[in-house]
Amino acid sequence: MLRHEENQSNLNLKSLLGLALLAVLISPMLGVSSAEARIKCHNGYQIVQGNQLATPYCQDKLLARVARQYGTKVSAREIRNNPNLKRNICVLIGRDIRVQENCNTVLPVPRGRF
Repeated sequence: MLRHEENQSNLNLKSLLGLALLAVLISPMLGVSSAEARIKCHNGYQIVQGNQLATPYCQDKLLARVARQYGTKVSAREIRNNPNLKRNICVLIGRDIRVQENCNTVLPVPRGRF
């Protein structure tokens, strides 16, 4: 009787593993992919339900792209993980109209005529 229960539990485990494998193999065919789960950005704005929303993630992605256009080798991940790098990049290119709003958060604002 014990041997029968072991065989039954092994069969159930194999069935579950088979179903899990099948689900993993079929999901890309059904249009469920990790690429669709990624954050979609357009010019520094995240696309949320068809609307543009300013988010730090997309702003940093735009800052990295503009910095690369100026010749700096930097990634959005590096900018997100290192505030000093972001500040240094903004010192170099912060007056560019595409990143000016994002850089205003890390650059000192001149006041008056001192």
